Order: sequence, then C-alpha cells, then structure tokens
Amino acid sequence: MEDQENDMDLLLSDAGDFIETRANLWKLKAAESLSEVSSDLVSGLGLLAILAIFLLILTIGFALLIGDWLGKGFYGFFIMGGVYAIVGLAFYIRRNRWLKEPFSNMLIRKIFNK
Repeated sequence: MEDQENDMDLLLSDAGDFIETRANLWKLKAAESLSEVSSDLVSGLGLLAILAIFLLILTIGFALLIGDWLGKGFYGFFIMGGVYAIVGLAFYIRRNRWLKEPFSNMLIRKIFNK
C-alpha cells in the first residue's frame, strides 16, 4: 500500500514538472514568434521610410518639371497633389485587400509556422 502512495506521489510530481515544462515551452515559442514578427515589422518600416524619402524627392522633381512645362512652378505641385489624392483614394477603397489581409496572413503564418 505504501508503495502505491509513493508511486502516486512520484507520478503527481512528474505530472507537475511536465506541466511546468510545457508552460515554459509555450512561453518560449510565443517569445520567438513575437520577436520574429517584430523584427520583420521594424525592417519593413525601415524600408518603407527609405521608399518614402525616395518618393518625396521624385515627386518634387516631377512637380518642378511639370511646373516648368506649364509655365508656373506651383501648377506641377497641384497636379502631383491630385495624383496622390487619386492614389490615396484607391488605397483607401482597397485597404482591406491590399493591406489588412496580407499583413494578417503574414502575422498568422509567422506565429503558427513553428
């Protein structure tokens, strides 16, 4: 009878250790997924900043060129502003398909990939 109690205590102790180890494993997997997603996000934002600076300089150049063609410098800036308004409206209309869904899918793939 005493052997059964010792076996039961040993089994409960091992089960507790297993649960604790499993919880630590889940924490480590969550931390790994979070660090991977955040590093992808930071690198993506860095590339987006570089692209934004490039696009700004290119836009100013086109605005000055168009303004020179039309005879008034500010005409080019109005035209480029209109182009960006149209592009912004298109992005706003399609934001779920072009931005939200791909980002959500990437996030889910990164978290549940491992």
